This record gives sequence, structure tokens and C-alpha cells, in this order.
Amino acid sequence: MVKKYSNPYFIAAIAVIGGGLFGFDISSMSAIIAGESYRCYFDQSIDQSCMGPRPSVQGGIVASMAGGSWVASLFSGFLSDAIGRRRAVMLATIIWVMGCVVTSAAQNIPMLIVGRVLNGLCVGICSAQVPVYISEIAQPSKRGRLTGLQQWAITWGILIMFYISYGCSFLEGPKAFRIPWALQAIPAMILFVGMIFLPESPRWLALRGRWQECERVLILTHGHGDEYSPWVGRELQEIHEWVETENGSWRSGYQELLSPRYLNRTHIGLFTQIWSQLTGVNVMMYYITYVFKMAGVDKRHLLLTSSIQYVINVVMTIPALIWIDRIGRRPALLAGSTLMATFMFANAGIFAVYGVDTGPGGVDGYREASVTVSGNASKAVIACSYLFVASFAPTWGPVSWIYPPELYPNHLRGKAVALATSGNWIFNFALGYFVPPAFVDIKWRTYLVFATFCVVMTVHVFFLFPETAGRPLEHTNQMFEDPKGIKYLGTPAWRTKNYYSKSVRMEHGEEILEK
Repeated sequence: MVKKYSNPYFIAAIAVIGGGLFGFDISSMSAIIAGESYRCYFDQSIDQSCMGPRPSVQGGIVASMAGGSWVASLFSGFLSDAIGRRRAVMLATIIWVMGCVVTSAAQNIPMLIVGRVLNGLCVGICSAQVPVYISEIAQPSKRGRLTGLQQWAITWGILIMFYISYGCSFLEGPKAFRIPWALQAIPAMILFVGMIFLPESPRWLALRGRWQECERVLILTHGHGDEYSPWVGRELQEIHEWVETENGSWRSGYQELLSPRYLNRTHIGLFTQIWSQLTGVNVMMYYITYVFKMAGVDKRHLLLTSSIQYVINVVMTIPALIWIDRIGRRPALLAGSTLMATFMFANAGIFAVYGVDTGPGGVDGYREASVTVSGNASKAVIACSYLFVASFAPTWGPVSWIYPPELYPNHLRGKAVALATSGNWIFNFALGYFVPPAFVDIKWRTYLVFATFCVVMTVHVFFLFPETAGRPLEHTNQMFEDPKGIKYLGTPAWRTKNYYSKSVRMEHGEEILEK
């Protein structure tokens, strides 16, 4: 029998490589679409002037990955319920390697899209099931930090692949983009091998009636090898009680998520992921080179200047990993959306007042760079772009992955998180396709669209998103079904910070989170 590792940080570090794959994909496009090799090889201009694909086609190329992710995220719940969280992630890595082979060998745009759809299928499975896997295996007091590593892995994937793509941009010909796309297969191989040495989710094992294996995993991960650990006994009892309550319902389909009992939390989980996309973060991730072209950054410094925001993304995610279980989910979401709205409105105002229309040709052949600014206005746009990313990184970035798995009972968690994540990907797809033409057609007003969404999500979170930090997964149900609360809504969201008393938390062996 293969030795299974018990350290929760090691388990999370291996599992979240699945998030890193998404990060690799983001920057492999954002860095490469600005390169001359890519723009010449996939050129669609009439005079073959190396202007690259048309804006709508470029949007389709970027969005194709999200399209595959949307499809995969929907069925990933059924897949992981059938074969286990761990095996589902391992299967996804095989699909990713296939996608890398097709993408790196792409001879034309359709072949490139097929490869990106395959990559998307992997990302859809991993993005939905890695947070479920970690949340089901982690202790409550560490759950936010460990699940939040998913977002940190995404930021590292973005940063590493961006600099690989930047280095390869100095190569001549198609190898400038083929090499980075091929190298993306390496972390997937590492993930596949690493998952062999990780235990299965104890809650999934319990739902399948494999109680001895469930207990062994809890002894390994919660008891550190001590079968008499009080942690193990408490956790096993909690799981046992909930499995008995949910007996036979682990086969439930999506229709149960739409029942009056679960509709509220289904909508919360779904909108957590949808709002994370409607912040406009993809404008700053996929198309940052277009934004900085509009800000007047020249070709020589374009990629290097763009890369700074990826460094900010990595660094600013760290505070969330340290303090998210102490601060809570609600304050992070409210602060993040408020700050992002501010910087989006600021950029819209700067372009509206100081922007100069560049005409149909754009800047240096970048048709999407339809408005340009210079001088102090240029510096302000760049600064607001960096501050926007610095606001997203410790708030909506990690919390959008941490929060959905905490909302649902065990028998629905896999499918519920899959449904929530599908919302992320369908809007990722729509925005990936929408933004390039939007920069051409409505120009700076694109920023107003996202700023407005940020304001709306702030109001939505305040009134309907409850606090879940530090709660045992099996106890979140009480908050949503509190008979003293609002029917089908439970305890009002703004009153949930101190819903659980310290004595209840101590009873379950958790750390006390100070006010």
C-alpha cells in the first residue's frame, strides 16, 4: 500500500496545483497575445500586417477555455461523487496534458480552440473539486487558510507562466508560443503523481459507507496518527450523525439544490462565483496588455510593466491566507468590492476626461487599444490597475473559493460547488469574449460596467451572505435553518458573525476566534 501523507499543508499544497493550472492558462494567453510571433502566425488581417486574430475571434480563443471549464464543472460533481474527489482530480490532469499537446501543436485557430477547450475541461473539474476536497479534509480552524491556497496557487501559476512566456517572447517564430504552451503539461504531471500519495476525503468515504477507511484518514490527518485523539472521535461522531440524517440522499441531483430548503444557499454559492468574475478581474488578467497599451506603455516595456500586477497578485494574497479565518468572509468581501468599485470608477473617469480616440487602427496595431492617455493620466491608470488587483487578491480572489464549500451539507457539497463554479466559468466565458469587442465599441465605458457590478455585489453581500468562518461544516445547516430566523433564509446575514457561542466552538475543539 502506498504511504499517505498526513500534513494538511502538504495535502493542500499538492491539491491546489490544480488551481495553478488555471493560473498558467491565464498568463499563457495574456503574455502571448501581445507577442509578434502569435499575432503574425494567427493573423486575420486582410493585408497580413500581423494584427493577430480579429477582436471577436481573439475573445473566442480566450473564452474557449472557460467554455470547456463550464461544461466540466457541471458534471464534476457527479464525477467526484462516483469515483472520489482524489481520482476526479487525477483524471483531470490527464485531460490537461492532452490539451497541452494539441495547443502547443496548433496549426490554426480551430486547432488552438480545441486544445484550449480540453484544458478547460481539466480546469473545470479541478476548480470545483479541489476546494471540496480540501474543505472536507481540513480542520475547521484551518479550513479557510488551506482552501484559500487554491487562489494563491492560481496567482503563482499566473506569475510563473507569465515570466516563462516573457522569456520565450525573445525567440523567433512559432516556438515563442509553442514552448510555453507545452511546458504547461509539467505541473499537471506533478499533480497526478502527488495525488497518489494523498488520502481520499473522509466525508466522501463515509457517504459511501467505508467507515474504517474514513476513520483511518481522520486518524492520519486530524489525529496525527493517534487513534485515541479527541479530535478524531469528535469529527467522526459529527460525520456519523450527518450521514445518518442524510442517509440515502447522497445520490441527490441538482433539483434538490433548487428546493425551498436549499435555494437560498444555492444562490449565495452561485453568486459568490459569478460576482468574482463581474468584478472585472479578467480585464486585468487576460487583457492587461491592452489596458497598458491604452495607458501609453511602449512595446519594449509592455510585458514587463504588465507583470508587476501579477507580482502584486501573489504578494497580496498572503494576508488572506494568514488572517481570513480570523477576519471572516463577509468583511473581506465587502471591503474588496468597495475598493474595486472605487478604482474602476477612477479608471473610467480618467479615460473619459483625458482619453484620445485612436481610431479603428488602435495603437501600434492593437485594435483593442481604442483610447489612449499620456502623462500623469497614464500613470494614474497604471496605478489604479495595480490597486484594483491589490484589492481583489486578499478578498474576492481567495474567498470565492473558500466560501461555497462551507454553505452546503455533505451529501450536496460536491454537486453544489460544481454548480457554483459553473457560474464562474460561464461568466468567465462571456467576459473573455465580451471584453476585446467592448474595448473597441464602448471604450472606457467598459470600466463603468464593472464598477456598477461592484457596487451591486456590495449591497448583495451585506444583506444575504452569512458569516461561515470557523464553523464545523456539519453545523452551518443550523444557521440557515434557524427557526428564529427568516423562513428559508435563516439567521439574517448581518447577524451571523457571532452566531456560534465560544462554548459551542470549544465543544468541537476549535480555536476561539477573538472578536
